Amino acid sequence: MINPTHFDLQSLRLFLLVAESGSLTKAAERAHTTLSSVSKRIAELEKTTDCTLLLRQPRGVTLTPAGQGLQDHARRIIDQVNRMAGEMDDFAVGVRGHVRIWVNTSAVIQFLPQDLPLFLAAHPDVHIGLEERVSSDIVDALEQGQADIGIFADNIAAPQIEKRFYRQDKLVLLVPPGHPLASASEIEFAATLDFDYIGLSQGSSLQARLVDAASAAQRALKVRMQVSSFDAICRMIEAGLGIGILPQASVRQEILGAGLRAIPLTDSWAQRTLWAGVKAGAVLPAEAASLFEFLTSDLRQSR
Repeated sequence: MINPTHFDLQSLRLFLLVAESGSLTKAAERAHTTLSSVSKRIAELEKTTDCTLLLRQPRGVTLTPAGQGLQDHARRIIDQVNRMAGEMDDFAVGVRGHVRIWVNTSAVIQFLPQDLPLFLAAHPDVHIGLEERVSSDIVDALEQGQADIGIFADNIAAPQIEKRFYRQDKLVLLVPPGHPLASASEIEFAATLDFDYIGLSQGSSLQARLVDAASAAQRALKVRMQVSSFDAICRMIEAGLGIGILPQASVRQEILGAGLRAIPLTDSWAQRTLWAGVKAGAVLPAEAASLFEFLTSDLRQSR
């Protein structure tokens, strides 16, 4: 059995540099150390794990399956250590507490830029660590204690989460100038399914909503390409590569000024609820509890 105390952070950092660069020599250069030192560290890791982590090739190295597994774990470990160091630095200079909040893209773009400055103005000694993730990952992070607060879409199951209403947003169809649907004042989703879509990456709650709605209409969603952000969807639509569905408030005014049309959807599911949630039964730090109350207060809901 592997003894976890035999791992050290410097070796894991060097291993990640090797994995990212595909070269022991490049990793040594980036770490400002010698090639022999990097080789020794990798050899020690392979001895500790009793696994071959790298395949040496004429033009570099590649990861074995064991190496890929170690890379995933090492990334998480180094990330957590860096976060710990950052939090300790903040405490040293007077920050009272940290709040870890994971939120979906809709909340980041539409609402939090207005809400968080108001909270921080009243709580200047609180540090908010915000991560933008897909809704399913947010729920998982709450359940596993990786996040104190999450904001996620209403089509994600969250049986172990205490959730409260945060905001509602409305989905619109975005089409380029001259598109056959551009003259519509409003439209039903089913009427759009003959056309190619620009969609979000797999795992997005919005993409899942569209796929489910197409299935309910006994049609397929014709996804021409998938991108990772709302802005990228807008740019692809602007280039005439397809159509897309986005939260209304995420469509930049300059995009509409360039001639793109944002057409309201008539489907009931196009009115979405965003939930703010915490793990059921969790005792939140005081600062996290204050932020959760702030985000779900009547004042926030009325905005």
